[in-house]
Amino acid sequence: MVHPKYKVEEEHKTLGRVKLPQGREVIGIVEMRHGGNKMQISCLDGKSRNCRVPGRLKRALWLRPNDVVIVEPWELEPEKGDIIFQYRPIQIEWLKRNGYLEQEKEEF
Repeated sequence: MVHPKYKVEEEHKTLGRVKLPQGREVIGIVEMRHGGNKMQISCLDGKSRNCRVPGRLKRALWLRPNDVVIVEPWELEPEKGDIIFQYRPIQIEWLKRNGYLEQEKEEF
């Protein structure tokens, strides 16, 4: 018999707080990488932005196409922005369940 202290419940993984966009921030999906720290992001407000990863986060964020991120648009050039946060897979599932992200559509 397994001691209750060491019992692992994989089905009931709890999720702490999920960071949501605040103020001018928007959720976006990485479309394409341009090289360096720049990439094209499709934002949920309907715009496609050319975004960069700021220097303080350059080593912390490893982004690939189809990753979900939070983008902060620039004040003077709203078609550009900074990527400030990357969502993990369990956080993406939470966003879909609660209506922040639309469900993926099957192409085939």
